[in-house]
Amino acid sequence: MAERLRLFALAALMLLFNACSMDPGNGPADVKWDRYACERCRMVLSDRHYSVQVRYLPEGKKRTKVLYFDDIGCATLWLEEKPWKDDPGTEIWVTDHRSGDWIDARTATYLKEKITPMEYGLGAQREPVPGGLDFERVKLHVVEVEKRFDARGVQLLDRLKEQAERRAASQKGKL
Repeated sequence: MAERLRLFALAALMLLFNACSMDPGNGPADVKWDRYACERCRMVLSDRHYSVQVRYLPEGKKRTKVLYFDDIGCATLWLEEKPWKDDPGTEIWVTDHRSGDWIDARTATYLKEKITPMEYGLGAQREPVPGGLDFERVKLHVVEVEKRFDARGVQLLDRLKEQAERRAASQKGKL
């Protein structure tokens, strides 16, 4: 009898510990800095002042899932491709650029000219400020920055192709 009681107590204790360690299903999750990778660019999350989390409910599941991003730009570009991007149940959390505290990304104000991991240049804070961007304007800003990145990338690819052609032409001249 004492053995059964001991086993029952152990099982109850294990269930209690398991329940206490479970994700609550809403709000920002704990981040393992320098271990989690950005869902979009695969860079490790290291900067505690510009990181983002997206919590959503996968189709057919009962528990929410949290994905991590190293920059608001990566998060908004990734999220734009998802059918549930505007679902009110989808939570987006961003760190305050000053304190590193998690704040609601949709209600935050964003300041330009910040040095961020992926160079989108936006820092979030709770308080509105003159010249600050709301979440909808952040998405437009990110698309504009992405266009500049793409243009530079295309120019670089063109230069690399030209170099390869010149190299090939010079090799033919040597033969």
